[in-house]
Amino acid sequence: MTQAVNKGTLLGHPKGLFLLFGTEMWERMSYYGMRGIFVLYLSTIATAAAMGWDMGYFGIDPNSATAQEDYSNALQANALSYLGTYAMLVYLTPVLGGWLADNKIGQRKAIIIGGVLMMLGQFAIGVPHDLIPGMEVTFLWLGLGLMIIGNGFFKPNISTMVGDLYEEGDRRRDSAFTIFYMGINLGSILGYFLVGTIGEKVDYQYGFLAAGVGMGLGVLLQLCLSNRYLGDLGQTPSALKGQKKNAPKVKKPLTPVERDRMKVFLVLSIFNVFFWAGFEQAAGVLNLFAKNNTDLFIMGWEMPASWLQSVNPIFVILFAPIIASIWVKLGDRNPSSPAKFALGLFFLGLGFACMVGAAIQIGEDQSVKASIWWLVMAYMFHTIGELCLSPVGLSMVTKIAPVRFLSFMMGIWFVFMAFGNKLAAEAGKLVGTSGPFNTFLGVTIFAMVAALVLYLIREKLVDWMHGAEDPNYKNEEEALEEEMSVTADHEGMPKKHL
Repeated sequence: MTQAVNKGTLLGHPKGLFLLFGTEMWERMSYYGMRGIFVLYLSTIATAAAMGWDMGYFGIDPNSATAQEDYSNALQANALSYLGTYAMLVYLTPVLGGWLADNKIGQRKAIIIGGVLMMLGQFAIGVPHDLIPGMEVTFLWLGLGLMIIGNGFFKPNISTMVGDLYEEGDRRRDSAFTIFYMGINLGSILGYFLVGTIGEKVDYQYGFLAAGVGMGLGVLLQLCLSNRYLGDLGQTPSALKGQKKNAPKVKKPLTPVERDRMKVFLVLSIFNVFFWAGFEQAAGVLNLFAKNNTDLFIMGWEMPASWLQSVNPIFVILFAPIIASIWVKLGDRNPSSPAKFALGLFFLGLGFACMVGAAIQIGEDQSVKASIWWLVMAYMFHTIGELCLSPVGLSMVTKIAPVRFLSFMMGIWFVFMAFGNKLAAEAGKLVGTSGPFNTFLGVTIFAMVAALVLYLIREKLVDWMHGAEDPNYKNEEEALEEEMSVTADHEGMPKKHL
């Protein structure tokens, strides 16, 4: 660890924590704000006209009786494909970005490079179409590419720096991550409300530009204040610290215990894909359902559909301390990681059961708008499921992975999450062919069956973990602090382990 410059504390923590808090908050505002309007933007007729995506592009006969319906479904499927590819790559590039920071450039430079690239990416997508006639698709891919690469530099490094603010054994570290992840949620709420409002009420291009400005503010914070509050923290690549020359490299085979634990890792990774394939419908199909099939009028005013995306981070803030307290209060009856995974899938299924209700309400011809409360309830159950599964999965990896393979296995964990995001987009396309009712019912049944299967094999998985989950808390206060730190980490990114 590199000690930060002592510039005093705020709320009992180094002021550098709140600099990282602010930087991450603006980055999440940019990321989630863009994600909240992305499929809405790509599925509009105006965007399709600018991009050259006419009916002929999709092979649709304009004289067909169902031409308009087919065209609308094709635009939505196309938008979901773009979102799925983007979301998948966003989870893959941090593996490379983390390696470059650790071995070549250091975390601080990686954060600045990543932030600037993401800002430029948002600006590229936000360029008004009339300024780049004939190049709209090029700028779209350029913007997505810059944001994907930038995210790879930014995301795995800023959370790691939070842990480096504290000495090993400093009990403030866990609560620091809880504070830090509240910044993530505040940023995502701000993004959905600010970028969503500008995008849907003014112009989608201006929404992307606003997201870029938010990212720029995060970069500006780092450039202006990092030397003062972080000192030399994150300047030196971690692989170069205390490096021993000519140290022999010893390759050890996996022990029987490690092989069993690897089985647990692989099984839960598969179920992890299933969960994210359902959960990540939020930015895609559920976002489109909110825009096209939900009654968003409140006292004569139409609420932006992207605002509903903020329900998840709001519920994370509300439920994280409650769920953490429940796990602690259960004591010896605290469910194992596989059991919590099963609970996560069960709540995912409950959320889609609510969407089945929404599909029933709109009927076959979809002439009736569904109540907004169906989506609110769906997001509520999905959030509970996320808090049961996502942070527990990360904690599980750090417990069962052989130390010499920890970073590699954490990277593989994100690869499975990337596949889940891409599968979410592919599954979402079924709404255009099978209809909302059949699609939501199918996801509900699949999630429930997956939850049941995982619950039935949970004891075998626990046996294969060979005691990796045995708690070692000194008291209830220590247990609650650790559980709160883990439960608040709902984004699926490592803290101090990479």
